[in-house]
Amino acid sequence: MNNSTIHSVDPKAAAQLLEHNPRALFIDVRSSMEYLFVGHPKGAINIPWIDEPDWIINPDFAKDIRKLSLGGICENELAEAVPVVLICRSGVRSLDAGKCLMEAGFHNVYNVLEGFEGSLDEHHHRSTLGGWRFHDLPWEQC
Repeated sequence: MNNSTIHSVDPKAAAQLLEHNPRALFIDVRSSMEYLFVGHPKGAINIPWIDEPDWIINPDFAKDIRKLSLGGICENELAEAVPVVLICRSGVRSLDAGKCLMEAGFHNVYNVLEGFEGSLDEHHHRSTLGGWRFHDLPWEQC
């Protein structure tokens, strides 16, 4: 197991990191339905941590990320050094997914605090207290 820690970044810092590091992978770990219908950050690749219809943890999550980071041309040591920025709805699933990557040997993992939609407000609405959309960062919706 890797002894490094997951880096926590707010949405604006994540956007800057991605802008200044073109090798970084931006992974949206929400379900495919959330990604498509709620919207997602521009440039984010959807690799669900937990997905419908069975709502089980993706057993191939780390392997899928490694494939992306390798791009078919690097050795494993280089793949695990690629910055991986993870986002979910509110920052919880992406943290769990990040722990999985750390256990798989990745050591440059970032969790986007607040996620895409942020926490619930007093009216049980999201995107009013924080999150990628709240901070008016680039996103799109199908």
